[in-house]
Amino acid sequence: MHDHTPFNDKLIHSRQFVTLYGTTPPRADSSLERVETAAAKLAGRVAGLDLDGLVVYDVQDEHERTSEPRPFPFLPTRDPRDHSRRLRELTGLPAVTYKCVVNFTEADWLAWLDETASNYGIEHLSLVGASTPTPDPRALPVDRALELTARHDEGFVLGGVMIAERHSPDFDESRRLIAKAERGCRYFISQVVYDPAPTIRLLRDYREACRRADANPQRLVLTFSPCGRPQTLTFIKWLGIAIPPATERMLCEDPAPFQKSIAICCANLRTILDQAYREDLALGINIESVSIHHDEIEASIELVHALRAVAAEYGL
Repeated sequence: MHDHTPFNDKLIHSRQFVTLYGTTPPRADSSLERVETAAAKLAGRVAGLDLDGLVVYDVQDEHERTSEPRPFPFLPTRDPRDHSRRLRELTGLPAVTYKCVVNFTEADWLAWLDETASNYGIEHLSLVGASTPTPDPRALPVDRALELTARHDEGFVLGGVMIAERHSPDFDESRRLIAKAERGCRYFISQVVYDPAPTIRLLRDYREACRRADANPQRLVLTFSPCGRPQTLTFIKWLGIAIPPATERMLCEDPAPFQKSIAICCANLRTILDQAYREDLALGINIESVSIHHDEIEASIELVHALRAVAAEYGL
């Protein structure tokens, strides 16, 4: 059983603003030397940042989510648990480890949890379900995986994903967040924000839904990422992330697209924080860096500083 850490106290038990940095594991075919080099480079980059923790994604193909062809070929990655453990040892920062549950049976999932606790020492898990509304009936539902994980003796700190773009009268994401919290979720991390309007609607409705249900709002972490390449923009849109046409034009036409994307992210965070719900919700940011390109990686570090400065304007 895990003890409560200072990170838990801040993430789960306080309204303090949190800052996370998200990354992906190395490719599955990477040599151990390359894996260790990549982890050491990342540790060096984040050493000067005022971070509360890291996020390590579990990269999925997601080709079944849309009929559009995938802009980049899917390349399997190494086990995110291994990367989380390595980064934790190098940086001293706790890592939230994502895991997609759809390829598990219940028995396999329970065995995976046992292994995760005993072999990797992982405390924070963020569970992801199917990327399509009609998954394979044999897939382990994320709600069931949450229930099984919440009952596990290890006492994992559970999180989930938050997708503002799917919040609608037909699919009430705010109610889904409350239902996931009832199954053990204590924090939610959004997909990348490039249009603040859907996020504002979701946060406003979530606050009201919690009031009506007499439920405690959980931690909501908003993800931002620099975008300075047309291919990256295409991929972001393929993932289902909303980008207003005017924003897309600005990114494509600006001679310094990385600086423009950082300015857009800062403006979007201000717009999100300018709402009345800010007084009632525990918020945070996650700066996502999943690119192999040096300039995009450097821009992600700059984005951490820029967004932290915006948060400071609001006393966060």
